[in-house]
Amino acid sequence: MGFSLKLRYCCLVSIMMLLPALCYSDKFDKSTATYYSRPDGLGTPSGACGFGEYGRNISDGNVAGVYRLYNNGIGCGACYQVRCTTSPQICTDKGVNIVVTDYGQGDNTDFILSHHAFEAMAQPGTADRLFAYGVVDVEYQRVPCQYVGHKIQVKVHENSRNPDYLAIIMLYQAGKSDILSVDIWQQELKVISFDGKMQGKWVEMRRSFGAVFDMSNPPLGAISLRFNVQDSAGSKWAVEAPNVIPPNWKAGVAYDTNIQL
Repeated sequence: MGFSLKLRYCCLVSIMMLLPALCYSDKFDKSTATYYSRPDGLGTPSGACGFGEYGRNISDGNVAGVYRLYNNGIGCGACYQVRCTTSPQICTDKGVNIVVTDYGQGDNTDFILSHHAFEAMAQPGTADRLFAYGVVDVEYQRVPCQYVGHKIQVKVHENSRNPDYLAIIMLYQAGKSDILSVDIWQQELKVISFDGKMQGKWVEMRRSFGAVFDMSNPPLGAISLRFNVQDSAGSKWAVEAPNVIPPNWKAGVAYDTNIQL
């Protein structure tokens, strides 16, 4: 009996010590990364996702343009842990967590990191040696975005014109889920149900570019939206945000919701 218990204990300890290492390494994919330079070292407000100034500052400027992970804009706003593997004397074990804000392909890389994010992968005092490589080997994994104190905001894009044209983009989208599409509630003014309620239907908005969705001649009055979402396991669901945009909406203004993914 004593031998059996000791054997089980030893096996259990061995498995517990081995399991984190196995899970950790299995999550990462291998690729390469480079960087782009701006005077402030942060992101660019003109990124292909359409985030504007938000895309420059979010995550303390630890942002990136991606190639394969862009996925026609669905990948915008996703968060990844990226760590270089070129040299253990230069690269940290943790690497850096970045937010996808742009599309880009340089030197056959999957990630074009901001200067700030590229530097964050290096051990203290070794950033110059990392930058000297130009392109480095990396491994990466999708991680949940975390925005403490924030629910999703719906920003009316600067190109919008009330009441003729509405374009929107979602900010502070936490978690690991993707917004596949966005629907807008369109009331049918002349149709009334037996209970006296106005009837209507959900109409899909167009993905204009990146993470920007738009519609010509949007509904008048307060605007309700429905986000069609998919998680990393492939499960899909819809989240409604009733009357999230007020009737007097203005271009460039971000409106709070009570939802988070």
